[in-house]
Amino acid sequence: MANDSMQPVAALLLFLNFGMYVILLGIGGWAVNRAIDRGFVIGSEFELPAHFSPIYFPMGNAATGFFVVFALIAGVVGAASCLSGLNNLRQWSTESLPAAATAAVIAWSLTLLAMGFAWKEIALQHRNSRLKTMEAFTIILSATQLLYIAAIH
Repeated sequence: MANDSMQPVAALLLFLNFGMYVILLGIGGWAVNRAIDRGFVIGSEFELPAHFSPIYFPMGNAATGFFVVFALIAGVVGAASCLSGLNNLRQWSTESLPAAATAAVIAWSLTLLAMGFAWKEIALQHRNSRLKTMEAFTIILSATQLLYIAAIH
């Protein structure tokens, strides 16, 4: 297992990441709720608008829907990986490392995917402050999750 001096660093990064993933889920949940409440309203004749997208968000730009969906997936997997990481911190042995490391790497890869959509959303501009906060958290999480993976190895 990694040096015992890295355990407090791993614990700090784990709790930081968990808090940030929860915030990411909260803002993403708000965005999905707003999209459902204020999305397309289809009339009784059930004709879809010409440029209908199932990932339509009334705020942001064309990348917002993809960003929010993948950020929510990354948030759920990231929060679950933090729970696996808690077991690793408690035991801090080579037997608990593979599960925590695998979950952390999967969460990090999904966070990188969401970060790519965040950068596309930033490039297209026209978004509100909550989406900017969500983008910032996603970008920061991609770095802190990588640092956590390095700390447990």
